[in-house]
Amino acid sequence: MIRMVSKNALALALVAIICVVILGSLHLLTQPKIAEQRRLSQLAILSEVLPEVQQTRALLANCTLVNAPDELGGKAQRVYRWQEDDQLRAYVLDVTAPDGYSGNIELIVAISPSGTVLGTRVLNHQETPGLGDKIETRRSNWIYSFSGKAATPAEAKHWAVKKDGGDFDQFTGATITPRAVINAVYRAASYVQQHPELAHAATNCELTP
Repeated sequence: MIRMVSKNALALALVAIICVVILGSLHLLTQPKIAEQRRLSQLAILSEVLPEVQQTRALLANCTLVNAPDELGGKAQRVYRWQEDDQLRAYVLDVTAPDGYSGNIELIVAISPSGTVLGTRVLNHQETPGLGDKIETRRSNWIYSFSGKAATPAEAKHWAVKKDGGDFDQFTGATITPRAVINAVYRAASYVQQHPELAHAATNCELTP
């Protein structure tokens, strides 16, 4: 009886080892494909916020990590730099709005060195469907209203929803969500203007999250 139990235990152990080996092999085989899909997703989003950039892969490689949780909403946020003709044209920042109605709202924001917002897109959020999800391009054009707006101290009063005296539309029944996005974008633009050393910071990002 004991010998039979031992044989069964050994068989189960062998099966477990084989399963681990198979799963590990599958992970190694699929990891490059997953990484490439993430990279392609990054390229597509960066192309949206900066459509004039022709070599987006070069933009992905010119990246530095920034620890500025108060300004950018998280630690180790990526800041991409677009340079053309040896001149810095724009920053593209990963930004987190921590005060969304249902939690964090992850954004990507393109900003000129002088503080003009060139483009904004939402990467991830948990806002209420039919209300707060109007921050998505597939739900409304609201996110496009940031493009071309100066986010400088002189323009600070305009960076609010109309209900609060600003220039941006609020959503019916969901004012918290647009407020969070507006504030996050403005903080990101302010950070860029206050830290010109970003242009020369070390390149230390991986190409994929």
